[in-house]
This record gives sequence, structure tokens and C-alpha cells, in this order.
Amino acid sequence: MKFIGRCALLVAIAYVALCAYMFAVQRNMQYRPDPSAMNPSAAALPNAIQESITTRDGERIVTWWVAPRDTTQPVFLYLHGNGANLHARAARFAKLTRDGAGLLAVSWRGYGGSSGSPTEAGLRTDARAAYDTLVAAKAIDQKRIVVFGESLGTTVATLLAAEVSIAALVLDSSFDSAIDVASRAYPWLPVRWLLIDTYRADLAAASVHAPVQQFHCANDPITPLASAQQLRERFSNAAPIHLINASCHVPSITTFDAPLNAFVRSIAFANR
Repeated sequence: MKFIGRCALLVAIAYVALCAYMFAVQRNMQYRPDPSAMNPSAAALPNAIQESITTRDGERIVTWWVAPRDTTQPVFLYLHGNGANLHARAARFAKLTRDGAGLLAVSWRGYGGSSGSPTEAGLRTDARAAYDTLVAAKAIDQKRIVVFGESLGTTVATLLAAEVSIAALVLDSSFDSAIDVASRAYPWLPVRWLLIDTYRADLAAASVHAPVQQFHCANDPITPLASAQQLRERFSNAAPIHLINASCHVPSITTFDAPLNAFVRSIAFANR
């Protein structure tokens, strides 16, 4: 019995140590920033202008701005995922703006030329600063702003859309919350006790009144389709999820370019 007791104690100590380790390194796992300096011209986006905005907590955030062709065009507020930087999304930005739409792409704090380090509170602050820049400095009508969230950015996009007026919300590879995704990936961990940046899109979704369109890979190894479906059920104005029949995460925009364009143009037309 003493041997069994000692073994149980060692297992318990090892488990607590593992939990402590996961708690300590969680943000290194959650955020994978590429802080390299960026240049939109080098990314084959000659119409984009690199600018910066200052957030209310004093960080300097890099943005790429493509002005809309005219005042009838929608303007995308693009909130990217947890890895790389804006250079990795250049092909997406080119697709989104090819017909005259505007774009403000945010380089999160700690990513591509922006100061600071990423946290949930920080990313939410960055997103709100970008939105305010569109409305105030760029004089973009709220009825023309389409918030586009990618992966981790889908939670920030949902949280933002619950607080401000927008034309539409587009979510690529979305999920219910970081708690949900982490619990599925690490069922043996007490995730709810350990996770600092929880990204509770699930709690914000009911307050989003704009039309919502989600795009998701049928077999997503990072953000499971089931989590995106849970999130969809919480929105009051969400279209059916458009599935990409592939095993992938953040699919090429060419796989959903046509339905995305149709959705955005229908919203833009309705808001005129």
C-alpha cells in the first residue's frame, strides 16, 4: 500500500508540475508572431500604404491601408490569426480589394513592426483602435465596414462586432472560444483554470446584430468544425457555414472567393 501511495503521490506531483509548465508557456503556444519589418510594395500590394496608429494604452500598431475606389465600396477591417504577419496574407488582400473595396489590415502588437506583446486584452485594444481609425480618421461610414476575422482573429472580430456598428462579419476558421479549442486539444488539462486569454466569442455572439458568414474547412485540425458550428448557433443573423471540402486550416481564399464576394456585395447593396 505504501508503494501505491508513493506512486500516486509522484503522479500527482508530476501532473501539477505539468499544469504549472503549461500555464507558464501558454502564451508562447497561443501566439506565434513574426516581428519582421514589413513593406506592402515588396508583398506585391502597390496600392497599399503602410501606416501606424497609436492605441489607447500607448502601443504603436502597424496597418496596411488600401483606400476604396469610391464611397459605394465596402471596406474590410482585417484581423489576422496567431502566426506570421501581414506579408503572409498579401494574396488575400489583393483578392479582397481587386474590385475596388477598401482594406485596413491590422498587424497585432508584437507582430510585423508593431510594438508590444500579444495578449487578448491587447488584441482587442488594437482592433478597436483600427475600427475607430476607419470611422474617424478615414471617415468610413459604419454601414460599409466589413470585419473579417481569420482563425484567432475571428474571436476578436466577434468581440468587436458585439460592441460597434458594422455592415457584416466574415469569419474564416472560427471557433467558439479558446477554452473550447484548448479543452478539445488537451482534455487531460483543467483548461478553464489555467487559460489566461480565453477569447470568449461564445459570450459575445448574441450581441452581434450584423449579418454573419463563416467559412470553414470540413476537416480542420486546429479549430474543429464542431466549435465553429457551436458559435454559429449563438448568432442571431448567421448564414449557414460555407464548407471547404478539404483537410485544412485557413484555406486559400480562392476556395471561397465567389461566395464571399456574393455575400459582401449583397450586404453592401442592401446598405446603400
